[in-house]
Formats: sequence, C-alpha cells, structure tokens
Amino acid sequence: MLANRLSASGEHRVCLVEAGPPDDSPLLRIPAALAVLVRGTRYNWQFQTVPQPGLDGRCGFQPRGRTLGGCSAINAMIYIRGHPNDYDRWAGAGNPGWAWSDVLPYFLRAEDNLEFAGPWHARGGPLSVASLRSPSPWSHRFVEAARNCGIPANADFNGSQQLGAGLYQVTQAAGRRCSAATAYLRPVRHRPSLTVLTDAHASRLLSHGRRVYGVEVFKDNTRHRLTARREVILCAGAFGSPQLLLLSGIGPGPQLQALGIEVTADLPGVGQHLQDHIDYTLNWRRRAAGLHGLAVGTVLRMPGELWRYLRHGDGLLASNFAEAGAFLRCSAGAGPPDLQLHFAPALIVDHNRRPVFGQGFSIHVCVLQPASRGEVRLASPDPRAAPVIDPRFLDDERDLAMLVAGFRLARRIGATPPLAATARESLHGLDNLDTDEAIAAELRRRADTLYHPVGTCRMGSGADAVVDAQLKVHGLAGLRVADASIMPNLIRGNTNAPTLMIAEKAAALILAN
Repeated sequence: MLANRLSASGEHRVCLVEAGPPDDSPLLRIPAALAVLVRGTRYNWQFQTVPQPGLDGRCGFQPRGRTLGGCSAINAMIYIRGHPNDYDRWAGAGNPGWAWSDVLPYFLRAEDNLEFAGPWHARGGPLSVASLRSPSPWSHRFVEAARNCGIPANADFNGSQQLGAGLYQVTQAAGRRCSAATAYLRPVRHRPSLTVLTDAHASRLLSHGRRVYGVEVFKDNTRHRLTARREVILCAGAFGSPQLLLLSGIGPGPQLQALGIEVTADLPGVGQHLQDHIDYTLNWRRRAAGLHGLAVGTVLRMPGELWRYLRHGDGLLASNFAEAGAFLRCSAGAGPPDLQLHFAPALIVDHNRRPVFGQGFSIHVCVLQPASRGEVRLASPDPRAAPVIDPRFLDDERDLAMLVAGFRLARRIGATPPLAATARESLHGLDNLDTDEAIAAELRRRADTLYHPVGTCRMGSGADAVVDAQLKVHGLAGLRVADASIMPNLIRGNTNAPTLMIAEKAAALILAN
C-alpha cells in the first residue's frame, strides 16, 4: 500500500523490498486454497514459538505471509476494523491522531465495499470488500443457533454496532482473493517511480550515527546496499520488524551486546509487548450437505466445483471457510466485546495441518483483549535465522478464565438447534468436560494463535515505546515503522484491515512532510 501511495505523484522514487517470491501462483487467488497455503513453505514463513508453559509446554504455530502482500496473501480474508474504543485507547495512551475519529477516514479511503453504504462504508477505494458469494447454509444455521442462545443477529460488524452474530465480509473481488498486493500494487507495477524487488532478504539497516539511510539485502546470493534519500520505512510485521531492528543494533542494549551486535540505539521496547489472540477450536463431526471435509463426497464434487469457480467465481472454492462469527461480551456490565467466534462448515484441527477425515463443523473462540504479554528476540546475529517468538500464551490467568467462559458459550451454541438438529459427534470429548478445571486442561492441550501478533514496535511516548505518533523510531532520523507491530494494544477483531489503515495513515504522514 505504501509503495502505491508514495510513488503516485511521480515525485518520489520508491523501492519495495520483499523477502519472498512474487505472488504469481493461482493458489494465491483462490480463497479456499488457504487450506493448502497454511501447510506450504513457499509463501509461508511457518514460524514456531518457543515451548509455552501455558500450553503444556507445546510450541505454537505462527504462519506468516512470505510474498508480496504479506499475510493478506494467505489469510482468511476477514474484514474487521475493530471497536472504536480500541483506537480511543491508543490515543489516550499518548498517541494523538490515532483516536477512532482520526483513523476512520483512512479505513474509508482504502475500502471499496460492494454491499454496504452510509457513513460507515465507502466505495471506490483499492481494497475490494464483499460478502461471500455462496456461503454454506450451515453458516446461516450458526447465526440462527446463536440467536437461539440470546445473541442478536448483526449483518455488519463494521457498522454502528460490533456485538452480535452474522456472516463476515471478506477482502474478495468476484470471488477472488483481494490481497494488499492485488489491491494496491498490481495496478501500478508499471510506474517508473516504483521498483519492486522480490526474493530479496533484508539483513540489516544502514546507518550513520543516529541517521538511517538505507538497507542491506541478499538477492541472488549477492549482498546489495540500497540507499534512501529521504526515509526507510519498515513494514516487516510483528516478527520481522523487531528482528530487523535488532539485527541493526536497535533494541535492548544488553541483549544486543550478548550477541556481539554493536548498539546503534538502546531502545528497550523493541521486541517487547507481543500480544496475540489465543484461540481454541471446538469440532463436531457430522454428515450433511453443505459441510466440507476430507470425505469421498467432497472429492467427487471437486471437478464440478473447480469448473463452477472458474466460470462464475463462486461455490466451495470461493469460501474462506471461516464464513460466520460473533462478537460477545462475557464480562459483567455493558461495554465492548471481549470474545470473538469464528464458524467454519468444516473440521479444523491443528491449523488444518493434521488431516481429519469426514465432514463436520467447527467454532473457534478467542480472547479479544488478552492480558498476557510476550516478546520477540534474536536467535543469533544471522539474519536468515528465524526469530525467537515467545507469546507467553495463557501466562495471565485472566486469559484462561475468559477462554473457559468462551468455550462454554461456544459449546452451547454448537448444541443448540439448528446446529444440533440431528445427531453429531464432538471431537476430543468436548461434550464430557463438565468442570472449569477439565475445560482449562483441554484448552492448555489444544489452544493456539489466531494469527494476530502485534505490539513489538509499540507506538507511544514512554521509555518502552519504539515509535512516536508519527511512526518515527525514537532517537533516530530517517526511519519509520508502519505495520501491526506498532499497535499499542490489540484491536477487537482480525488485524488485516487495521494494518492497511496504519499504512494509509503512514502514507499521509510521510507525504505531509
């Protein structure tokens, strides 16, 4: 997005550096192919966490996009902005210009909503936002089951009210994935003012004193030095941005010195304050039309589904699988939601990395405002080594208590008509977990990320902040960070749309200078 906005006038030359390959695979266009992309390595970094005590010592899975468009090229395409209170908290924490009223115009600038209009939505932006073209009837059943549990229906989670149950809107155009690269980069690749380098792995930032003036990259087994006349803008995500800062000597001094890295700027907050949505998936096995899975019937349908998708852009292959969901409040009193549900008309176990035969449906439950905080560190000074990722999931007992409450609610919805209109079988003995202690033990056995890490280059004015409200790195000139790592706190929802908003606002801040 930044490459598009900054190169638009032709006055500024922009070089976009991407570590991964070009986004030229047909799999990156087909929404349902996310089930394959999550297991592959060509377009996915496939990071792992360190062992998590809160997850019975398991290592968590951390898929991250490795191509143009980043995670928007492999994610579930759900378009959620979050709650207005999220951004008002950002501004209240010492970040002027980041309140809800400040950021809404940048959401609208990006959006091309094909269904909704009014003050909450916009047409004409680069990012296509649409309703699913042919959702499973079981996604509608989920919404009805939620209503039968007292949860109101909500047709638009990005409208005046976030609470309720409904079908998600997605970043798709004509049934095809609309990634950040599809929306912003592909239409302008011809610009003389824009250069795009793929398969170019950034190894460190170049600096002279307290000014950053370029970046060193490895491409075709050769080291290259790219220099910038104005600024270097780091957009490598919640893991990659702190990693590159640390490799460049920008971060906690003692940590860098222990690895033999010369300290350029002692910023203790780099890599700290990692936050992520902890998630648990409840599964029920069931044979019925409209449910997907590794079954003979589904395999026999695939040639017809492929033909349907190629002709009309709908059907099974246009599904993002996480078709419906809900935002709920379990805490006492009125206020924003504290839990989010995702419904999939398919069995999903271990991020779909472990095949589960048969049909069924699943309900994911995640804690929207986790209290646990983790960190990202360097494993070594080698830029090709994966970073050390430690989310410290369920480190704070409040997160576990909230997840237990969410488990009970999601299980109740799964046992309510019309989802439970006929016989179904729960996986992992979900129906037999009666006590909070038994549920908590199950959560520790199987919970993991919902793929929303943020906060490792936190925006603010305190001693542990990394960037200011202009996204400039504290104490350095010529360097900004513009990605999910700058979020002071997690938003209530999926993080793709807020990350694009950050990029839109960053472009405006940079061009204003």
